Amino acid sequence: MKKLAILLFSALVLCACTPLDNQVYYRPNQQIMPQHITKIHVRPFINRTEVFALEDRLTTEVTDEFLRNGQYSIVDEDRADGVLAGEVLRYILLPVQYDTQLVPTVYRMEVLLKVRFIDKVSNETVWQEPALKQVYTYSASTLPGGMSEDQAREEMWKNFAKMVVKRTVEGFGSVGSETRQRAQLNTDQTTIQRQ
Repeated sequence: MKKLAILLFSALVLCACTPLDNQVYYRPNQQIMPQHITKIHVRPFINRTEVFALEDRLTTEVTDEFLRNGQYSIVDEDRADGVLAGEVLRYILLPVQYDTQLVPTVYRMEVLLKVRFIDKVSNETVWQEPALKQVYTYSASTLPGGMSEDQAREEMWKNFAKMVVKRTVEGFGSVGSETRQRAQLNTDQTTIQRQ
């Protein structure tokens, strides 16, 4: 009798926890851009590292990704409703694996960006990612299937561009950045590059 009571109680609890219409009841509010923003401008990214011309390709890739997405028109800053501004805060390239002659065979590239979107009508920051970080590991170009530093950088810029466009189009929380404390920004050492 006791086992039957436990079995019936368990079945009752299981039925109570199962939704009848197979829907999820928790739905966070969709947080999207203000309705009046239809035209945006992508400012050239600012390079805070010692590596020359990082910002040029990144700015181009972000602009191209917005054009591919097509939800917002890309215009001059004077005619824009919103402005995307960003900075390259850190660029680190380190060899992480060596062959028997101590020649690097695998590299780890780490880039940290600060990105924000400004509503020009209200002159307020709509969203901000203070430490948008990406790490990319790749094989050296001397190995089969390997790539050069420039090729790896291009892949990273494409990934960053997709993240920024997703953050703008799909809303808040779709892309997360690390906290500044965890990213350990060090203004004395913002760049390490292989010799």
